[in-house]
Amino acid sequence: MRLNNKVAIVTGASRSIGASVAACYAREGAKVVVNYRSHAELAEQVVADIRGQGGEAFACYADVSEEADVRAMVAETVKRYGTVDILVNNAAIDPRQSWETMAVADWDRVMAVNVRSQFLCAQAVFPHMKAQRYGKIINVSSVTFFSGQRGYVHYVASKGAIVGFTRALAREIGEHGISVNCITPGAIWTETEAEKVGPSVSADALESQMAGLQSVPRRGVAGDLEGAFLLFASEAGDFITGQTLNVDGGWMMH
Repeated sequence: MRLNNKVAIVTGASRSIGASVAACYAREGAKVVVNYRSHAELAEQVVADIRGQGGEAFACYADVSEEADVRAMVAETVKRYGTVDILVNNAAIDPRQSWETMAVADWDRVMAVNVRSQFLCAQAVFPHMKAQRYGKIINVSSVTFFSGQRGYVHYVASKGAIVGFTRALAREIGEHGISVNCITPGAIWTETEAEKVGPSVSADALESQMAGLQSVPRRGVAGDLEGAFLLFASEAGDFITGQTLNVDGGWMMH
């Protein structure tokens, strides 16, 4: 197993991409912290599924935009498992809003959840990774950084900030044996999207539209991202840092 006995924190892991990554890491032997803010029952189900397959995990509440919550989550992780080897900064929000009428509070909330959270989590795990001269930090951005997107000025700006954060942090901490990389998922089907899209006819139309835009003519699912997350978390990615890997079925190319 490629992550045997490693300890991984995955933020926003109660469902969708985060849940898929948590399950993948557990299958590869990692002890996984399933972070959640709003869906305790879903996080506990992710943990139950992992344990049911012989893995090790626990659910941990934290609003990762709040420093005290982040510090408490990392402290609990170290108390249970001794250290932190892998951090996946996945938690994010993406409310669709007109930039013309957007309140400053709305802008700030997206920046806090999507960007400040990644800074806080990285800062909190850094002493443990530095002490062992090993660590993997994986930040989640979005294909919208490359495409732009109407109705998502604050979201796209936050996802661009994550790419910059990844590059700068890789320069800061590479000397301590810690790699920092970024994944930009494409149009991945998630439960969150299903809630927004609504009727299945709309979902079918969106799937058809994306299939026409991508080189791989089918809708992406969370499992399609697991290989990228595993690469950056494992020894196979030890000499890769500061990079952004776009996983979108060949929609945006750069």
